[in-house]
Amino acid sequence: MTTDSPTPDTGAELLPIATPARTRAALRTLIRPDRGLALTGLGILVGATVVGLLVQPLLGRIVDIVADGRPAGDLTLPVVLLVAVAVVQGLTTMLGLTRIARLGETVLARLRERFVERALNLPADRLERAGAGDLTARVTGDVARVAEAVRSALPEMARSVLAILLTLGALALLDVRFLLAALLAVPVQLLTARWYVRRALTLYADQRVANGAQQQQLLETIGGAVTVRGHRLEEQHTERSAGRSRKAVDLTMRSVNLVLGFYGRLHIAEYIGLAAVLIAGFWLVRDGAVSIGTATAAALYFHSLFGPVNAALVLLDDAQSAAAGLARLVGVTDLAEQPEPEAGKPEAGKPTAGKPEAGKAAPASVPRQRIASSEAAVTVHAVSHAYGPGRPVLHEVSLTLEPGEHVALVGTSGAGKSTLARIVAGVQQPTAGTVTSPAGGGSAPAGAGEHPVVLVTQEVHVFTGSLAEDLRLARPEATDADLRAALATVHALDWAEALPDGLGTVVGEGGHRLDPARAQQLALARLVLADPALAVLDEATAEAGSAGARVLERSAEAALDGRTALVVAHRLTQAVAADRVVVLEAGRVVESGPHDELRDADGPYAALWRAWSGSRTAAPHP
Repeated sequence: MTTDSPTPDTGAELLPIATPARTRAALRTLIRPDRGLALTGLGILVGATVVGLLVQPLLGRIVDIVADGRPAGDLTLPVVLLVAVAVVQGLTTMLGLTRIARLGETVLARLRERFVERALNLPADRLERAGAGDLTARVTGDVARVAEAVRSALPEMARSVLAILLTLGALALLDVRFLLAALLAVPVQLLTARWYVRRALTLYADQRVANGAQQQQLLETIGGAVTVRGHRLEEQHTERSAGRSRKAVDLTMRSVNLVLGFYGRLHIAEYIGLAAVLIAGFWLVRDGAVSIGTATAAALYFHSLFGPVNAALVLLDDAQSAAAGLARLVGVTDLAEQPEPEAGKPEAGKPTAGKPEAGKAAPASVPRQRIASSEAAVTVHAVSHAYGPGRPVLHEVSLTLEPGEHVALVGTSGAGKSTLARIVAGVQQPTAGTVTSPAGGGSAPAGAGEHPVVLVTQEVHVFTGSLAEDLRLARPEATDADLRAALATVHALDWAEALPDGLGTVVGEGGHRLDPARAQQLALARLVLADPALAVLDEATAEAGSAGARVLERSAEAALDGRTALVVAHRLTQAVAADRVVVLEAGRVVESGPHDELRDADGPYAALWRAWSGSRTAAPHP
């Protein structure tokens, strides 16, 4: 179960935050595979703590030997035992903490993998409503805070809690009255912990949200710097950034004051408890109930509690901050979880955008044949979609793509083309209606690979690494010959082999820079390697500019050859080459048919064609 996170003044609908109960359940799920490691580590720490508790009685024994005026030789055994206790405790503590740290790192790695997996599958429109800052803050600050807690707070907390419990038991063994005296500090400590926890969780959650809003503002300001300067909005954006920074700083200072008050109350509890134990020791020694050495051991026991008690309570600071971060991470993983489809019931295809899974494909160098089948490859039935109340984008759109058919989506800006394309690709779910495709469990068209659908947009990311590694994201087992064949298919082999190190050339951040046209050809080559039954291109040639448009269109045609395709046409030359053109207007299908037929029908498409072609020489009709 999750709850909506507080919405800052950015207007964004932030990603949800898991409830405390759901967060605890998720944590148990993460730890469950390593229960044996957890129990072994805790068992070793218990043994180390028990051994360490022998220090105080041995010191008390030394005090009694000196107080009774015994020979110096009587000190040998207690001293040797103290050395042995130190060695054994050190070794067992190291072993126990190592196992607890291994547990923490394993759980942290599992959490990271699950978060990244779920975040990559979030609906695109949900991410857009939340803004990049919220997800960025979670994947950086929240993950770092949880990691810090796992690496330092978890082992120390385990050791401190064990030390507290076993030390209180040792006080009771000396004399139960020592334990009762020590417990006078507990009410103050409990009230302090309660006072802190009730304030810290909300404060740290607000702090994380404020940091996300601050990052979102910085991302928007920097990303839109040209527009900001063009409209002389520097002062307004600077003030917004400063305002959100002030809010983040204010919350940070509130957390500092909270921690200072927390420490002050803990010191009061320490003085109360130590004074009570010393007074109890004085009375018991005076009455002959215990020896001076026993009273000394009791005082040392309570003094030894200062460290673990303070550590445990202070670690509440890290625990609360980590809990707030974990709740935000679990909120994302829960949001992305989708119920399993019922047996035999098709569902919308899952996309392979940017980083497709491994799949077996036919060699790219083998020419494909158009698929002929009476079974529809994709059926869109009464699909509607809205990005919020009163913001409808699609209205009961129905569409069928036959196997091997190429359909071009055209329409004015805002008609809903990209939204429909992403719904067909499975990137986002429709508000109403259904989409069935080869991804839904039905049989894929003959000759198709294991990837049911691949989406290629105009926003192509070139991953950091060699060109070969970037291509193998689509099919990790692909040979160099497969990679060259895919590049040749999209007419990119010549420039790829002309790079400084050929397929071994490092591209992406810090590597060889690929221009937009070449980056898009790289994405199309990945599509060829993935070999999907259905390909969705969303203005995939838009970034090339006029000079590279024709080259990219040839590359796209080659990549789509033999497979079912839905193409959001940036240029109407793509509509000319398509088997069928579907015209969207205000989220509705208003025309559908071949290019020639629609061009001569003097309807919406004919108007678009005249407006687009203008003085251009139209591409020859197929």
